[in-house]
Amino acid sequence: MADTVADAQTSPDTEQPYAELGLKSEEYGRIREILQRRPTSCELAMYSVMWSEHCSYKSSKVHLRRFGELSQETPIGRLLAGIGENAGVLDIGQGYAVTFKVESHNHPSFVEPHQGAATGVGGIVRDILAMGARPVAVMDPLRFGPLDAPDTARVLPGVVAGIGGYGNCLGLPNIGGEVVFDRSYLGNPLVNALCVGVLRHEDLHTAQAKGAGNKVIMYGAATGGDGIGGASILASETFDDSRPSKRPSVQVGDPFMEKLLIEATLELFAAGVINGIQDFGAAGISCATSELAAAGDGGMHVELDLVPLRDSSLSPEEILMSESQERMMAVVEPDNVDRFLEICRKWDVAATVIGEVTEDDRLIIDWHGETVVDVDPRTVAHEGPVYERPYARPGWMDQVQASGAEALPRAGSGQELAEQLIKLAGSPNLCDRSWITDQYDRYVRGNSVLAQPEDAGMIRIDEQTGLGVAVATDCNGRFAFLNPYWGAQLALLEAYRNVATTGARPVAVTDCLNFGSPEDPDVMWQFREAILGLVDGCRELGTPVTGGNVSFYNQTGDVAILPTPVVGVLGVIEDVAKRTRSGFRAAGEEIWLLGETREELNGSAWAQVMHDHLGGQPPRVDFAAEKALAQALVAGAAAGVFGSAHDLSDGGLGQALVESCLRHDRGARFRLPEGLEPTAALFSESGGRVLVSIAPERAEELIALAGTHGVPLARLGEVTDEPVLEVEGHFRIPLADLRAAWQAPIPAAMTGSVAELT
Repeated sequence: MADTVADAQTSPDTEQPYAELGLKSEEYGRIREILQRRPTSCELAMYSVMWSEHCSYKSSKVHLRRFGELSQETPIGRLLAGIGENAGVLDIGQGYAVTFKVESHNHPSFVEPHQGAATGVGGIVRDILAMGARPVAVMDPLRFGPLDAPDTARVLPGVVAGIGGYGNCLGLPNIGGEVVFDRSYLGNPLVNALCVGVLRHEDLHTAQAKGAGNKVIMYGAATGGDGIGGASILASETFDDSRPSKRPSVQVGDPFMEKLLIEATLELFAAGVINGIQDFGAAGISCATSELAAAGDGGMHVELDLVPLRDSSLSPEEILMSESQERMMAVVEPDNVDRFLEICRKWDVAATVIGEVTEDDRLIIDWHGETVVDVDPRTVAHEGPVYERPYARPGWMDQVQASGAEALPRAGSGQELAEQLIKLAGSPNLCDRSWITDQYDRYVRGNSVLAQPEDAGMIRIDEQTGLGVAVATDCNGRFAFLNPYWGAQLALLEAYRNVATTGARPVAVTDCLNFGSPEDPDVMWQFREAILGLVDGCRELGTPVTGGNVSFYNQTGDVAILPTPVVGVLGVIEDVAKRTRSGFRAAGEEIWLLGETREELNGSAWAQVMHDHLGGQPPRVDFAAEKALAQALVAGAAAGVFGSAHDLSDGGLGQALVESCLRHDRGARFRLPEGLEPTAALFSESGGRVLVSIAPERAEELIALAGTHGVPLARLGEVTDEPVLEVEGHFRIPLADLRAAWQAPIPAAMTGSVAELT
């Protein structure tokens, strides 16, 4: 049994096993200073998980404050809830609001891919639900080691099955995301999960415990031994093969219980019986109790032995640290408790009153009549250590940035140019993803109007008016490695451009910042630069950061991942019927390029695939050009100018043409942009560019649109019925050859691994 508070005050001053819980000696000393005594083992457990890197952001707070300053610049009324809540909430008009957020579940997904990825989806869905919203869609930005690596064959199928299985069982469409392969992610995959929810303004709820005498109710699944210490033991340190297995720290998910929990919670909201609500995510009961109490106007008293258990042998410390899934905590007025429990019974969701809100400012937790926790909840939830980690520009950056792609051999003939295009189309980061995305239900619920492989996913919000939102996530870790400030801005701009390409107006940002160890000054410099880049970029675009996540310690031993600041952008479209799709559809349509192409091959897919090269500065950023392009795309979509639109990013113009042709098996005959040698013209990854197709009679309208917004414009060719991609003066490639190369890599790599799993 845990020490009681009284025992803690009088017990010999023996050393407690704080290091095993992820606490440093100075952190343990601070806990003793706060309490003015030796902590009980339960208090130690609670502080350890809540002060972990994953929960407290102790290494990132000093830099993340810049996002809060940025959000204060957002027009009053547009941002209904922002940083500090479970998820950001944005007014999108007509009385509707949208909440969206992206988080990481990286380390659990390496240890146990299926459950790690599945519970990542479940956790972000509950964050959205806790704001009072109905979850309506999910997305998953993913990063793995090399496609042909044995461990990728172990991790990728499990992650995809976990995402698809959990989301499909919930009835949530998976409308987008990314899949990237790079050797830096070997042994440390990134599994980020994004969820979008919809609510009416009046349905907004927040996490706070107010009103002395109100009851604290825990509802959902029973508490088990899975996920114990996941936040502190698994998510807040690097992997080391010499350490014991971390499998017990991975949560186990039950999507059918989560579905019942969603419906029960939404009915509880509608019944008006919830005063405050918090989902159980990282840190479990420790998080839910301390955060609710810290955000309220009093304290909280909880009887821990009333918590329903799946495993009766759990100690109170384990109950406090368990991260068992599909659990929520609500604050309910006494007169509403019976109605609350009645609704839970209707949905076959277990619910138990485990405590109440108190007038004082203490969080008191009892176990079989003894007090095992007596703390100020603010010291647990909000007053953890804040580190100003040293950071310094790495000495190796000069050499990396000086080694640009200018000297790399270019294609010497049209035939060689064609061979390079086919090789890029069949490379792991540019090839067909349908082996993965076909395992996700993209159209369940009937409101998905765009989904993978479109540039952005789009969901209809209101059936009568057609109001909808589009979401895209993006990040090129190679660009961020070359220049983290610009790399973060390029990720922001690509997601911004992808949303605008569909016809939606970009309005808000969420992010998931994936980096190596914060104890490495090189990594902290990358992190700080990325945040500065995002803050400056969002200010230029007028898009607030509504919330997000930081994931540190993404490295194995001394090898850190590429800095990967994943950015999600949400846009609003007044009528989804006026959306713009990608892919050439009709022969005779003209192909035009919006934007300027420069010789920018540093960090490109061409440099990687053809030369295994990474050096130089990434493509330059031009916010004025990007905003002008977005305005033209949104206006053109509303006017019905475009037959199709597809942004240019990885693989440049060549890859955009391949994907546009293969989408509906339409050929193309086109000319390369003038003023550049062929390799740069075809494979440059300059930003601010979109490939569009239009009916010939809309040409003057397109020219006028581009002129109004000051967007460079060039006619490159036309869509044909002949199944050939032709670059005039250089090559002709049958679409069948391109499709064969494009479709082969992932199924070929996964065939053996799936057989082994089954």
